[in-house]
Amino acid sequence: MTEMTVLTKAPESQFAYVVLAARRARQIMAGAPPLVENPRTQKATRIAVEELDHSLLEYDFVEPDSIDEDKDGNKRRK
Repeated sequence: MTEMTVLTKAPESQFAYVVLAARRARQIMAGAPPLVENPRTQKATRIAVEELDHSLLEYDFVEPDSIDEDKDGNKRRK
């Protein structure tokens, strides 16, 4: 399993960006303090997006263990 820690930029995929923002928003709603000093709003989702935009979140990207190709060249996980 290959693991990569990214510290300095938002994810390149929009899907990954939304997932990270949603997870962080849940943490904020559960009581985690915001990482931005003066959030523009009190809404957890907006604070999470602001944190992502300012590269304040750490996250791990884990690639799948193995991907095979079938006879037609389509990729699939084992």
